This record gives sequence, structure tokens and C-alpha cells, in this order.
Amino acid sequence: MNKGQEMFFNFIMQNVEEENQEKAKELLAESFGKQDDGTFNKEYMMTFIPRMLELVKPESIEKVKNIMMSHNA
Repeated sequence: MNKGQEMFFNFIMQNVEEENQEKAKELLAESFGKQDDGTFNKEYMMTFIPRMLELVKPESIEKVKNIMMSHNA
């Protein structure tokens, strides 16, 4: 995990519902793997965002969505 991935991981984990922590870790590992092997693309991002938002605390959804969209731009 590079420094940017670590920062994103920590941000997401702070905003995920406690019961969804393991699912979020798995999804982030998948995402980072795709970044590392060069298969992370817009199509993947469009499936990643809704799956991650399902795991986020309701009060954090907009904040998390904005961060993910800004990194996708």
C-alpha cells in the first residue's frame, strides 16, 4: 500500500459502519490491487463507488462520495 492508498484507507475506515469494516477492507484491497496492476479504470470506479457507499455511515456518505469523485476526476 502506497502513502496515498494508506491515507485513503484510513479515511474510509473512519467513515465506515463498524459492522462493515471487513467488507470495506476487502473492497479497498481489491481497489488497490487494480491500481497496482493497472486495471483500475473509470468502469471499475463506477462499480466501486456504490459498493463502498453501502458500507459508509449515513452521516458520512456525502463526504466520502465527494472524496472518491475528486480522486476520479
